[in-house]
Amino acid sequence: MDLSLPQIWMIIGLLMLVAELVSVALVFVFFAVGGLITALLAAIGLLPTLEYQIIAFSLISILTLIIFRRHAKNLMETRRGKHQEYTEFVGETAMVIRDIPSNGSGKIYYRGAEWSATSADHHAIEAGSKVVIQRTEGITLVVEES
Repeated sequence: MDLSLPQIWMIIGLLMLVAELVSVALVFVFFAVGGLITALLAAIGLLPTLEYQIIAFSLISILTLIIFRRHAKNLMETRRGKHQEYTEFVGETAMVIRDIPSNGSGKIYYRGAEWSATSADHHAIEAGSKVVIQRTEGITLVVEES
């Protein structure tokens, strides 16, 4: 079974979409657009040779990447709620198991596990103290002595 050039570009575009789904890097999607548009243009005869198709694929992919990546990334972050804080732990009580210095991190015991923690008001908190979780910063819990 011989594949035509438009079919090959279609396969390249679909493989790029799969790569984007696996990587979530928001880069491969633009190469997928380039492959799919190149397949369409080659199928209707606007790109008769492989050289024109490669140039079109490159230009379309790079232009869509430059023009749309920032907007697409902002849209994805807004939809994922990246700007919203994870609040499940807020208000819960935990036990300090390693001193938390005023400008550093220590360890707390919460829900059967050790967590990295920092002081919300930048005061040192000694091991054995009970703390209340104020917010999260990545995987670090920000606490305040109760």
